[in-house]
Amino acid sequence: MRSALTGLFAAALFTLATPALADTTEYTLDPGHTQVRFSWNHFGFSVPEANFNDISGTLTADPDDPTDARVDVTIQVDSIDTHVPLLNEHLLNKPEFFKAKEHPTITFKSTGIRNVADDRQSFDLVGDLTVNGITKQVVLDATVNKVGEHPMYDGAPAAGFNATTTLKRSDFGMDAYVPAVSDELDVRITVEAVEADAFAKKQEG
Repeated sequence: MRSALTGLFAAALFTLATPALADTTEYTLDPGHTQVRFSWNHFGFSVPEANFNDISGTLTADPDDPTDARVDVTIQVDSIDTHVPLLNEHLLNKPEFFKAKEHPTITFKSTGIRNVADDRQSFDLVGDLTVNGITKQVVLDATVNKVGEHPMYDGAPAAGFNATTTLKRSDFGMDAYVPAVSDELDVRITVEAVEADAFAKKQEG
Protein backbone atom coordinates (compact mmCIF):
# COMPACT_ATOMS: atom_id res chain seq x y z
CA MET A 1 0.00 0.00 0.00
CA ARG A 2 3.18 2.05 0.16
CA SER A 3 2.17 3.42 -2.34
CA ALA A 4 2.63 4.80 -0.64
CA LEU A 5 3.44 3.87 -1.93
CA THR A 6 5.48 3.44 -3.68
CA GLY A 7 6.64 6.80 -4.11
CA LEU A 8 9.29 5.40 -2.61
CA PHE A 9 10.34 7.18 -5.48
CA ALA A 10 13.12 9.66 -5.00
CA ALA A 11 16.11 7.37 -4.77
CA ALA A 12 17.37 8.51 -8.14
CA LEU A 13 17.65 12.05 -6.86
CA PHE A 14 20.97 11.35 -5.22
CA THR A 15 22.68 9.97 -8.30
CA LEU A 16 21.53 12.38 -10.96
CA ALA A 17 24.16 15.07 -10.42
CA THR A 18 26.11 14.40 -13.62
CA PRO A 19 26.84 16.69 -16.60
CA ALA A 20 24.47 14.69 -18.80
CA LEU A 21 21.60 15.43 -16.44
CA ALA A 22 22.29 19.03 -15.57
CA ASP A 23 18.73 20.37 -15.64
CA THR A 24 15.62 19.64 -13.63
CA THR A 25 14.15 16.47 -15.09
CA GLU A 26 10.69 14.98 -14.83
CA TYR A 27 10.34 11.20 -14.79
CA THR A 28 7.29 9.00 -15.28
CA LEU A 29 6.89 5.77 -13.35
CA ASP A 30 6.78 2.82 -15.73
CA PRO A 31 3.71 0.89 -14.51
CA GLY A 32 4.91 -2.28 -16.19
CA HIS A 33 8.02 -2.36 -14.03
CA THR A 34 6.79 -0.68 -10.85
CA GLN A 35 5.24 -2.76 -8.08
CA VAL A 36 3.77 -2.08 -4.65
CA ARG A 37 3.37 -5.25 -2.58
CA PHE A 38 2.30 -5.77 1.02
CA SER A 39 1.98 -8.74 3.36
CA TRP A 40 0.36 -9.49 6.72
CA ASN A 41 0.17 -12.25 9.32
CA HIS A 42 -3.04 -14.30 9.17
CA PHE A 43 -3.82 -15.77 12.62
CA GLY A 44 -0.20 -16.84 12.88
CA PHE A 45 -0.66 -19.55 10.26
CA SER A 46 0.40 -17.81 7.05
CA VAL A 47 1.80 -14.57 5.64
CA PRO A 48 -0.30 -13.73 2.55
CA GLU A 49 0.81 -11.14 0.03
CA ALA A 50 -1.06 -8.72 -2.24
CA ASN A 51 -0.26 -6.03 -4.77
CA PHE A 52 -1.85 -3.21 -6.72
CA ASN A 53 -1.97 -3.44 -10.52
CA ASP A 54 -2.68 0.21 -11.41
CA ILE A 55 0.05 2.62 -10.29
CA SER A 56 0.94 5.97 -11.84
CA GLY A 57 3.19 8.80 -10.80
CA THR A 58 5.88 11.36 -11.47
CA LEU A 59 9.24 12.30 -10.01
CA THR A 60 10.82 15.71 -10.58
CA ALA A 61 14.51 16.00 -9.71
CA ASP A 62 16.97 18.91 -9.65
CA PRO A 63 20.54 17.54 -9.49
CA ASP A 64 21.75 20.83 -8.01
CA ASP A 65 19.37 20.40 -5.09
CA PRO A 66 18.26 16.76 -4.81
CA THR A 67 16.51 17.36 -1.49
CA ASP A 68 14.06 19.60 -3.35
CA ALA A 69 12.71 16.70 -5.40
CA ARG A 70 8.97 16.19 -5.80
CA VAL A 71 7.27 12.80 -5.89
CA ASP A 72 3.58 12.23 -6.60
CA VAL A 73 2.06 8.75 -6.84
CA THR A 74 -1.51 7.52 -7.32
CA ILE A 75 -2.77 3.95 -6.86
CA GLN A 76 -6.23 2.81 -7.93
CA VAL A 77 -7.73 0.97 -4.95
CA ASP A 78 -9.87 -1.34 -7.06
CA SER A 79 -6.73 -2.69 -8.74
CA ILE A 80 -5.84 -4.62 -5.57
CA ASP A 81 -4.87 -8.22 -6.25
CA THR A 82 -4.63 -10.63 -3.31
CA HIS A 83 -4.52 -13.55 -5.78
CA VAL A 84 -7.80 -14.73 -4.19
CA PRO A 85 -10.85 -13.24 -6.00
CA LEU A 86 -13.18 -13.62 -3.00
CA LEU A 87 -10.69 -11.80 -0.77
CA ASN A 88 -10.41 -8.98 -3.31
CA GLU A 89 -14.19 -8.55 -3.15
CA HIS A 90 -14.15 -8.69 0.64
CA LEU A 91 -11.52 -5.97 0.98
CA LEU A 92 -13.24 -3.71 -1.55
CA ASN A 93 -16.85 -4.17 -0.43
CA LYS A 94 -16.74 -4.43 3.36
CA PRO A 95 -16.87 -1.08 5.23
CA GLU A 96 -14.16 -2.15 7.72
CA PHE A 97 -11.58 -2.25 4.93
CA PHE A 98 -11.14 -0.11 1.80
CA LYS A 99 -13.86 2.43 1.15
CA ALA A 100 -13.24 2.31 -2.57
CA LYS A 101 -16.43 4.06 -3.69
CA GLU A 102 -15.86 7.10 -1.50
CA HIS A 103 -12.06 7.07 -1.81
CA PRO A 104 -11.07 5.30 -5.04
CA THR A 105 -7.37 6.20 -4.91
CA ILE A 106 -4.40 5.91 -2.60
CA THR A 107 -1.95 8.80 -2.94
CA PHE A 108 1.59 9.53 -1.82
CA LYS A 109 3.09 13.02 -1.93
CA SER A 110 6.66 13.56 -0.79
CA THR A 111 7.46 16.16 1.85
CA GLY A 112 11.18 15.68 2.38
CA ILE A 113 14.33 13.54 2.35
CA ARG A 114 16.57 12.72 5.32
CA ASN A 115 19.33 10.40 6.55
CA VAL A 116 21.18 10.41 3.24
CA ALA A 117 24.05 7.90 3.19
CA ASP A 118 27.56 9.15 2.42
CA ASP A 119 27.52 7.36 -0.93
CA ARG A 120 24.04 8.79 -1.65
CA GLN A 121 22.76 5.33 -2.54
CA SER A 122 20.25 5.15 0.31
CA PHE A 123 18.08 7.58 2.27
CA ASP A 124 14.69 8.05 3.92
CA LEU A 125 11.90 9.43 1.76
CA VAL A 126 9.23 11.15 3.88
CA GLY A 127 5.76 11.85 2.57
CA ASP A 128 2.02 11.99 3.14
CA LEU A 129 0.13 8.77 2.43
CA THR A 130 -3.64 9.05 2.02
CA VAL A 131 -5.83 5.94 2.27
CA ASN A 132 -9.61 5.96 2.85
CA GLY A 133 -9.42 9.76 2.98
CA ILE A 134 -7.05 9.60 5.99
CA THR A 135 -3.59 11.14 5.63
CA LYS A 136 -0.58 10.01 7.67
CA GLN A 137 3.12 10.70 7.39
CA VAL A 138 5.17 7.67 6.33
CA VAL A 139 8.89 7.09 5.95
CA LEU A 140 10.23 4.90 3.13
CA ASP A 141 13.65 3.26 3.45
CA ALA A 142 14.93 3.64 -0.12
CA THR A 143 17.93 2.15 -1.94
CA VAL A 144 19.15 3.00 -5.43
CA ASN A 145 19.33 0.11 -7.89
CA LYS A 146 20.62 1.89 -10.99
CA VAL A 147 20.61 5.27 -12.71
CA GLY A 148 21.57 5.58 -16.37
CA GLU A 149 20.43 5.32 -19.97
CA HIS A 150 17.50 3.00 -20.62
CA PRO A 151 18.07 0.68 -23.60
CA MET A 152 14.33 0.30 -24.28
CA TYR A 153 13.82 4.08 -24.48
CA ASP A 154 16.56 5.00 -26.95
CA GLY A 155 19.00 5.79 -24.18
CA ALA A 156 16.73 8.17 -22.27
CA PRO A 157 17.59 8.89 -18.62
CA ALA A 158 16.07 6.36 -16.23
CA ALA A 159 16.31 5.36 -12.59
CA GLY A 160 15.43 2.27 -10.58
CA PHE A 161 15.19 1.77 -6.84
CA ASN A 162 13.61 -0.27 -4.08
CA ALA A 163 11.92 0.87 -0.87
CA THR A 164 10.37 -0.68 2.21
CA THR A 165 8.23 0.47 5.11
CA THR A 166 5.82 -0.84 7.73
CA LEU A 167 2.31 0.57 8.03
CA LYS A 168 -0.49 0.06 10.54
CA ARG A 169 -3.77 -0.52 8.74
CA SER A 170 -5.65 0.73 11.82
CA ASP A 171 -4.16 4.19 11.12
CA PHE A 172 -6.32 4.23 8.00
CA GLY A 173 -9.57 2.98 9.51
CA MET A 174 -9.01 -0.73 8.82
CA ASP A 175 -8.72 -2.42 12.21
CA ALA A 176 -10.95 -5.49 11.67
CA TYR A 177 -9.64 -8.68 13.33
CA VAL A 178 -6.67 -6.97 14.99
CA PRO A 179 -4.57 -8.45 16.58
CA ALA A 180 -5.44 -11.97 15.35
CA VAL A 181 -4.80 -10.69 11.84
CA SER A 182 -1.80 -8.39 12.12
CA ASP A 183 -2.28 -4.66 12.25
CA GLU A 184 1.14 -4.17 10.67
CA LEU A 185 1.60 -4.45 6.92
CA ASP A 186 5.09 -5.00 5.53
CA VAL A 187 5.37 -3.01 2.32
CA ARG A 188 7.90 -3.61 -0.46
CA ILE A 189 8.23 -1.39 -3.50
CA THR A 190 10.30 -1.54 -6.67
CA VAL A 191 10.28 1.32 -9.14
CA GLU A 192 11.48 1.98 -12.67
CA ALA A 193 11.14 5.61 -13.80
CA VAL A 194 11.90 7.03 -17.26
CA GLU A 195 12.34 10.62 -18.46
CA ALA A 196 8.80 11.85 -19.09
CA ASP A 197 9.02 12.86 -22.77
CA ALA A 198 10.75 9.62 -23.74
CA PHE A 199 8.16 7.61 -21.84
CA ALA A 200 5.27 9.44 -23.55
CA LYS A 201 6.83 9.01 -26.98
CA LYS A 202 7.20 5.28 -26.41
CA GLN A 203 3.53 4.96 -25.46
CA GLU A 204 2.45 6.84 -28.61
CA GLY A 205 4.53 4.54 -30.77
